[in-house]
Amino acid sequence: MDNWRIVVVDQLMDNYAYLIIDERSGVAGVVDVVEADRVLGAAEREGVRIVAILSTHHHFDHVGGNEELLAALPPGSVEVFGFRGDAERIPGITRLLEDGEDFALGSLVGRAVFIPAHTSGHVAYYFAEAGAVFTGDTLFAGGCGRIFEGDAAQMMSSLGRLAALPDSTLVYCGHEYTQTNLNFAATLEPSNQALAQRRRDVAALLKEGRCSVPTTIALEKATNPFLRTQSAELRASVRERDPSAGDDPVSILAATRRLKDNY
Repeated sequence: MDNWRIVVVDQLMDNYAYLIIDERSGVAGVVDVVEADRVLGAAEREGVRIVAILSTHHHFDHVGGNEELLAALPPGSVEVFGFRGDAERIPGITRLLEDGEDFALGSLVGRAVFIPAHTSGHVAYYFAEAGAVFTGDTLFAGGCGRIFEGDAAQMMSSLGRLAALPDSTLVYCGHEYTQTNLNFAATLEPSNQALAQRRRDVAALLKEGRCSVPTTIALEKATNPFLRTQSAELRASVRERDPSAGDDPVSILAATRRLKDNY
């Protein structure tokens, strides 16, 4: 039996929060709370006690429920994790993490991975034992986040850190954007058979009312245009659509992001 379990909690229209459950202790952490009532309901259904909030970045649709959740639970019973450099923007933060810092969630060990570009203080949470990473709005299934507080080079570096995780790593992202992301990807790599299959699989999941997460690092490497700047077909498609794009990987990623912004 696995010693961990991950439960997806719908938030707003297309956001996801996640309960990371340590089966050995019956405690859970929750990633990115905006609707506290839904998170509390999920914890009650699962029979677990929330002891941690893991905030990936400061945007309201990822931290807007922190204070409400804290108010609903016994005082001092919940730690709020976030990046040290973003402490002033994470409501209720109590545990200021550095890049690469390990922390405990029950008997599970998590690690903060600094992945700026969408925001300057964005982190992912990686749990090696569970083989899972929570990527917020940096790496999506089939895409990446908009670059608000960084640049394309920073985004490439951040995505590269995530892509360096084991291929089997489960990726839990912040939004259900997958179908649109993959439809865009197909405009750049129409000959990518892995991408075509992934589009069929996701369409079937969504038709059944299921979510498209988790994905895996291996699947993202095969289908996500922002991890495929080495693809000759993608590079040619990008430069055809944006003749101003350079030929180096960062320029291709930047142009791909501009095209997606206008898709």
